[in-house]
Amino acid sequence: MPATSHSAVTDHLVIIGNGMAGHRLVEALAGKPGRPAHITVIGDEPEPAYNRILLSPLLAGEMAREALTLHDGDWYAEQGIALILGERVADIDRAARRLTTDAGRTLDYDRLVLATGSRPARPPVPGLELPGVEVFRDLRDAEALLRFGQHRADEGGNAVVIGGGLLGLEAAEGLRKRGQGGLRVSLLQRDGRLMNRQLDLTAARLLENALRGRGLDIHTDARLERLEAGDDGRVGAVHLEDGTRLPADCVVVAIGILPKVALARAAGLEVSRGIVVDAWLTTSDPAIHALGECCEFEGQTFGLVEPIWRQVEVLAAHLAGETVAGYVDTPCATKLKVSGVALYAFGPTEPEAGHEVLAYHDPQQGDYRRLLLKDGRLEGAVLYGDTAAGPWYFEQALAGRDLSAGRAALLLGATDARVRLDAAADTATDSPHSPAKEAA
Repeated sequence: MPATSHSAVTDHLVIIGNGMAGHRLVEALAGKPGRPAHITVIGDEPEPAYNRILLSPLLAGEMAREALTLHDGDWYAEQGIALILGERVADIDRAARRLTTDAGRTLDYDRLVLATGSRPARPPVPGLELPGVEVFRDLRDAEALLRFGQHRADEGGNAVVIGGGLLGLEAAEGLRKRGQGGLRVSLLQRDGRLMNRQLDLTAARLLENALRGRGLDIHTDARLERLEAGDDGRVGAVHLEDGTRLPADCVVVAIGILPKVALARAAGLEVSRGIVVDAWLTTSDPAIHALGECCEFEGQTFGLVEPIWRQVEVLAAHLAGETVAGYVDTPCATKLKVSGVALYAFGPTEPEAGHEVLAYHDPQQGDYRRLLLKDGRLEGAVLYGDTAAGPWYFEQALAGRDLSAGRAALLLGATDARVRLDAAADTATDSPHSPAKEAA
């Protein structure tokens, strides 16, 4: 059973970061009777929290900007929460429990939460500092790409996206749709296949073919050499190590994220890749917590919302003075947010020792499923096309359920597999030597 903790009620809680993690924490605290008496939220962006997950459909023109806002400023006021926007915390004085912003504002705190998020990783190649090299991380980035895509939809041009993972694919497809055929978009993936951390070779090839069919120019095994400036001083081309030269009016770097830890490090907190926390999201200073993409727990950092939402539940209860079990990291499934492409994956991308592989592929329908089982228990799955059974597979994997009785129907999906599993369970219950009958 996980250990539990009980936290004393906090008078003034300050949350640094008004991104999705910080906002989710505020929402969770707002409904708790033991919430801190005073809560202040500081965000360095000028607008209230918004849903970063929807930046991709915003770029693609599938969603309006207003739909991204989580709560406006009035909501914070109604909850009795002070909201400070457009200011960055420059210093934390742990001894005095006081922080200072870049605007010269000072605030005292009893408890402090760092929800500073992450920053885009950048490859170590010459030319990355050129104008026209963008990232795809926040609303400012998305708006810059929106302007570029709309402009080039009429005039034509070339964009190069570096990174064949989730973020890179979403940025490339968003630019392609925004460019309306007038913009040529190239995608560079250093590995031999797209989404190499989530997909096996078959699913990656299906995805690549689908995206090529939409007009994306995809380069795998692409190793960057340098970026070249054009006559106007802006980025003009991308050079690969194999000698390929790709014209580029815009380059988008989307190769991953790194936790923002500078503020924590300057304050003397324990930092590794992220801000090191325990099971109650407490840092090396018992008055300071860290949450979301900026934190590190048991050597793991976080980029998906599911584990971060679980962290929020733990920390909100802890800050409200409730007895709560500590955070436990559990596996997550991956879904791609590209319109018209359905992907669902979890677990190992390749079979390991002892794995039994079950696979189904219908090239005509574009459906593919591959399951990895060990001793009858599901440990990994890749679904492309029809992903309806994905959540059920994931549920069985988390439960560690023995699926041997339903093995013959597993690839057919949840409904067929359940029939066999339920029949086997009924047979076992009816057996004169079943545990239930022996107990009776």
